[in-house]
Amino acid sequence: MGGGAERPLPVGRSTEERIFVAVAAPGPSHLCRGGSASAQAGSVRPCGKPSAAAAGQSWRRRTDERTGGRQGLRRLLSSAAGPAPGGRVPLPPPSGPSSLPACLMTTERPVQVKVVKVKKSDKGDFYKRQIAWALRDLAVVDAKDAIKENPEFDLHFEKIYKWVASSTAEKNAFISCIWKLNQRYLRKKIDFVNVSSQLLEESVPSGENQSVTGGDEEAVDEYQELNAREEQDIEIMMEGCEYAISNAEAFAERLSRELQVLDGANIQSIMASEKQVNILMNLLDEALKEVDQIELKLSSYEEMLQSVKEQMDQISESNHLIHLSNTNNVKLLSEIEFLVNHMDLAKGHIKALQEGDLASSRGIEACTNAADALLQCMNVALRPGHDMLLAVKQQQQRFSDLREHFARRLASHLNNVFVQQFTQALLQLYNRSYFLSVPGHDQSSTLAQHSVELTLPNHHPFHRDLLRYAKLMEWLKSTDYGKYEGLTKNYMDYLSRLYEREIKDFFEVAKIKMTGTTKESKKFGLHGSSGKLTGSTSSLNKLSVQSSGNRRSQSSSLLDMGNMSASDLDVADRTKFDKIFEQVLSELEPLCLAEQDFISKFFKLQQHQSMPGTMTEAEELDGGTSSRQHNAGTPLPVSSEKDMIRQMMIKIFRCIEPELNNLIALGDKIDSFNSLYMLVKMSHHVWTAQNVDPASFLSTTLGNVLVTVKRNFDKCISNQIRQMEEVKISKKSKVGILPFVAEFEEFAGLAESIFKNAERRGDLDKAYTKLIRGVFVNVEKVANESQKTPRDVVMMENFHHIFATLSRLKISCLEAEKKEAKQKYTDHLQSYVIYSLGQPLEKLNHFFEGVEARVAQGIREEEVSYQLAFNKQELRKVIKEYPGKEVKKGLDNLYKKVDKHLCEEENLLQVVWHSMQDEFIRQYKHFEGLIARCYPGSGVTMEFTIQDILDYCSSIAQSH
Repeated sequence: MGGGAERPLPVGRSTEERIFVAVAAPGPSHLCRGGSASAQAGSVRPCGKPSAAAAGQSWRRRTDERTGGRQGLRRLLSSAAGPAPGGRVPLPPPSGPSSLPACLMTTERPVQVKVVKVKKSDKGDFYKRQIAWALRDLAVVDAKDAIKENPEFDLHFEKIYKWVASSTAEKNAFISCIWKLNQRYLRKKIDFVNVSSQLLEESVPSGENQSVTGGDEEAVDEYQELNAREEQDIEIMMEGCEYAISNAEAFAERLSRELQVLDGANIQSIMASEKQVNILMNLLDEALKEVDQIELKLSSYEEMLQSVKEQMDQISESNHLIHLSNTNNVKLLSEIEFLVNHMDLAKGHIKALQEGDLASSRGIEACTNAADALLQCMNVALRPGHDMLLAVKQQQQRFSDLREHFARRLASHLNNVFVQQFTQALLQLYNRSYFLSVPGHDQSSTLAQHSVELTLPNHHPFHRDLLRYAKLMEWLKSTDYGKYEGLTKNYMDYLSRLYEREIKDFFEVAKIKMTGTTKESKKFGLHGSSGKLTGSTSSLNKLSVQSSGNRRSQSSSLLDMGNMSASDLDVADRTKFDKIFEQVLSELEPLCLAEQDFISKFFKLQQHQSMPGTMTEAEELDGGTSSRQHNAGTPLPVSSEKDMIRQMMIKIFRCIEPELNNLIALGDKIDSFNSLYMLVKMSHHVWTAQNVDPASFLSTTLGNVLVTVKRNFDKCISNQIRQMEEVKISKKSKVGILPFVAEFEEFAGLAESIFKNAERRGDLDKAYTKLIRGVFVNVEKVANESQKTPRDVVMMENFHHIFATLSRLKISCLEAEKKEAKQKYTDHLQSYVIYSLGQPLEKLNHFFEGVEARVAQGIREEEVSYQLAFNKQELRKVIKEYPGKEVKKGLDNLYKKVDKHLCEEENLLQVVWHSMQDEFIRQYKHFEGLIARCYPGSGVTMEFTIQDILDYCSSIAQSH
């Protein structure tokens, strides 16, 4: 540790315990002891290394233990220098209990300050160290009272320690010491509470003390220990003197005298060399003169060199200017070559842009190359400053004029091409429909002769001719978006009118083909007007219910029992409708895909890239022209090119969806079964279109139409259920198989053939579930209302028919209903047999019922014959009333009755008759069993046998 330290004062709880403040580090330390507490209480005594003056008067040497004589000299030297580093000074015995303040110091850094608690030993006058705290861990020093004298104070380390000093002066001295150490080493980290500010101010060291302290530290820094050679020289010198050890003062005086002698000898030697010094000085003067002459020559040489240097500088500057001029010329040539190479348009290109033939293939190719070259020249990345050149500005203006001129020529030519193609297509369309416009001409015969193929005109030649201009359209799109947008709108206008005419005529032909003859066409709202076939949703909605001899309309569903029957429907007509509807979709699908592909290629509209645009969606759909002004190359953005394609397709083919809806409505009015065909066909085409592009115009349009078809299908199912609920039966004739049961069979058979491997099988399954529930409920309703035919017969026959239908068609979603139908058929068959058979041996049946009643009352079966009313004579009397002839007669009447109840369509007579035969035999066996148990050994038997029953039933069935 460097510098002085504050002398600590002891404080404690008793005379046996003391606390010290120690300044310590890892190296050796100094321990300084003072006098008595009364003499030095509250004082500060610096302790540490020797001053510079003391160090200069003594020899430095190590503190190794030597012989006794040398030890005395070492003590003498040490007393002059102060306590040696790491050594201890023997302490005088303490004068009192509190006379042992101590400070530990080291000669190395970093400095560590500790507060140490010591206790006086019982056996001697020394203290033992008990606890040490680092001063940095001290948080608070609490003096208890800053005004009144109080020896108590607290130190706050990890916990609070309470102390009592011997006196208030000792406490103040200790706190002052802590304050100084805190200011010097800890930078005021300790809080002093209840301490007088005057005490703290007195503890601040003055400038003088600080300066002294600084001088001591410098002295300490200069202090060095004796090295091995110095120590050896001192020992040799001490050995040469006999009293060097015994009389150190004499030895020191001797050394001082010898030092003075040496100094005098040095002075004498210097004075004796005066002559040589004078000679040396003369030589130096001569040398200086020579140096002056050399300097004069060097000055002249320097002037000459300076002149040469100026000439060389001029030559160098001239060379630099020449080099700079050459460099500038090279750069200027490079800039000129850059401008000429990138902004010079060939004369051939200029001529092609101004006068090129846009009708021929060679002319289109030349114009395309010229337009690309012009675009490259206009889009060249000019270097800084080029745009300020007059020639560049003039060339740019020339390019702009060429661009404007060619853009006008191109737009005008393409507009003419659009008009020419539109006119040509209309002429072809008029030629195709000429015979339809002849007054009095039969439309059906015309169609048979000229419209056998239901096809749409092919626009491939038009697309092929226009695709030659695709690159020029791309150029126009990037250079003049206003004209590009104008061409887009003109194309949509022409094409929308053309396609509207073609598609409407196409659908009119399809409608006539669906309805067949002219009379049927008029029945469904189709008629010739000014040579044009017309049909609309409004006319279709005005159709009325026709007579029973006509085909079904919308109001007469599949289950119209009043006017129509299943036999009236011609399967060939349905097949024809299916083929026509498929042909319509097959013609529309490639037409839309081809047009969409052409739009994408011709107008350079990619499917997944953003593009600039100006038309809003509403403006495109309305066909209006935007009034905004556009600068070439800076168009306003739209959402995406994909949306642009879809909006163009919507405008061009805006008539497809209404026409499809009209055709669907017509098909539904012709035959509501057609909704099944349309649902399957439309679903397949929607699925195909969505696999290609789910967001395309075709996919969206067909999807919308599919919703309409699905609604018609659901409406058809609802109408069937409603017709089931409204069906009325005749009160005078037997019911038989209900019409809606037969219609369900027809519907299911047709649906299974149509929906085989279809994508919308789930819709059919849902319809099956609704229909079969309606059939079950309404069969039971009709059976309950039937007066002519027994309820069980209605239930039995119809559920047998339903079960047979479901078993034959094997509809997986109706397995539960098939089992339910079978169960209902079986239950009602058994119920009808029991009801119809009744009690064919009525008296015999009543007799044995009495026997069973007696047995139930507890009479044993073998004792029943002893009952007066049930003896053997009574039994024989009852049996004689039912001979075989009477039994056969009763069975014959029963057969006739069953034959009247059952219908011929279901052919259940033999099934019911066989069930009745089995039931009659069961009753016969029951009577035989009772006779054997209750009248054993009586020899009483029935007058006919089971074989007789079988013969009776067989002969009755064969006779009818």
